[in-house]
Amino acid sequence: MSRVLILDCEAVQAIASATHPHHRHAVAHLQVVSHRKSKSKNVNAVVPTAVRVEAELDRTAPPASFFNSLRIRDLPLDESTANRAASLRGRHHVSVPDAHLGAAIATYAASDDITVLTSDPRDMRLVAGDVRIHIVKL
Repeated sequence: MSRVLILDCEAVQAIASATHPHHRHAVAHLQVVSHRKSKSKNVNAVVPTAVRVEAELDRTAPPASFFNSLRIRDLPLDESTANRAASLRGRHHVSVPDAHLGAAIATYAASDDITVLTSDPRDMRLVAGDVRIHIVKL
């Protein structure tokens, strides 16, 4: 079974800042992911790079050290992902980061379980299209 957790902008901000109002909730969800990884279950936590830019998270800056320790992978905006994101943005009139997140969902469509940690469930369902996702609302 393959699982993926995709973070939106507020989730990134919440994880990165101990003073964010949703920090504890977001970190608790990541701890579940970490526990599953330790039990040899295939779970990946990812952040689309356009989302990380919107969240203003510079991984080289000292405040990002906690975020970096959680082994959350960047999902880059490569050519095929950019094409998917551009199509989603044009079709649904969403932000670039939301379109990139929707393209990330499409990238992982073959996964058994896709969870999105988000403050905006409506837009996430919109960009997910026909791909079945679980939403954890912050």
